[in-house]
Amino acid sequence: MKPLSTPPNVETLRVGGIVPFSTVDYPGWLSAVVFCQGCPWRCRYCHNAHLRRFRSGAVPWDHVVEFMDKRRGRLEAIVFSGGEPTAQPGIENACRTARALGFRVGLHTAGAYPEQLRRLIPLIDWVGLDVKAPFDARYDAVTGRKNSWKPARQSLDIILSAGVPYQLRTTVHRALLDQEALDDISSTLAQIGTQPTRWQTFRPQGCKDEELVNWAGEQAGEDSPEETLDEHHHEHHEEPELVE
Repeated sequence: MKPLSTPPNVETLRVGGIVPFSTVDYPGWLSAVVFCQGCPWRCRYCHNAHLRRFRSGAVPWDHVVEFMDKRRGRLEAIVFSGGEPTAQPGIENACRTARALGFRVGLHTAGAYPEQLRRLIPLIDWVGLDVKAPFDARYDAVTGRKNSWKPARQSLDIILSAGVPYQLRTTVHRALLDQEALDDISSTLAQIGTQPTRWQTFRPQGCKDEELVNWAGEQAGEDSPEETLDEHHHEHHEEPELVE
């Protein structure tokens, strides 16, 4: 899978926004979240769809560096999220810069670019990997891209082989993942020997797929994850608002 059309300067990370303070995006560490532009997938439930493409008006990278410099001693970590951070070549230099400023580095990724992830492993301290669906054709229904499960599965193997701390997360929308799919995810991860995934409730805010938004509204109170996923781990938190 080739990266998206690259920014004018491939060494400079294109940033769509910053969350200046978070207690949930890197478990156990006070962090800021840098939202990177660009993503090759078109996940139907995505609440950051505005970050899929490179656009004008991005937060200049030197502003991000200045922000990090001013937060030294007040924050413990910088998390690169998106979008898909590994879609940009500049993510490597960005991670190096954050480390040079004394921060731990976290990465949120869907695993779309396994080889880029492999290069980043020495530069990061923790990975949050999205597991979109069972590792088969059902991935395509979520991501909108054929065979997207293959790089995702490869990325999981890279994380496990590297021994880097990680967390697996799965967004649950019943129109995309039924109980059988959830059971298949759990059993497959157990066979691989990973920690369980953490189930995240679909949030309509920012989602561009009206069918999913309307479906979720109609099902509210009838088939909620809290009621039907009691045998699974479940986690949900409100995402901080992007600050540019």
